[in-house]
Amino acid sequence: MVVWAQDGPQMNLQRVKLSAGMRLIDAQVALTPEQRQIGLMFRKDMPQQEGMIFVFEQPARQCFWMKNTLLPLTAAFVADDGTIVNLADMKPQTTDPHCSAQPVRFVLEMNKGWFARKGIKAGSKLGGTIFEARR
Repeated sequence: MVVWAQDGPQMNLQRVKLSAGMRLIDAQVALTPEQRQIGLMFRKDMPQQEGMIFVFEQPARQCFWMKNTLLPLTAAFVADDGTIVNLADMKPQTTDPHCSAQPVRFVLEMNKGWFARKGIKAGSKLGGTIFEARR
């Protein structure tokens, strides 16, 4: 078994454009188990219009924590059609679990408060080809 020593942020992931109403989001895509495990760890800053979308193979109850994550984030747990199931504000450097209210395949992390400032909440719908491909 190979264990990768991760000592800095992963910045070179594939990107996808998402929309939340009139807002555009430039999201890094965490597809593999390794990419999902590292997520936004070690990032010191992130532009307001950027985020990271975690894509899982199967819908399941997804739980996230913030170990080695320096930025306060909000996680949107997203259904296959792009509908936000629930949101969770997460504190940096904690291991408190934040889980989806129902099985989902997508989780979008943005800077903490981004969704609230844009009036985006549970039931709001995100757009993008990433959701269309799953139907």
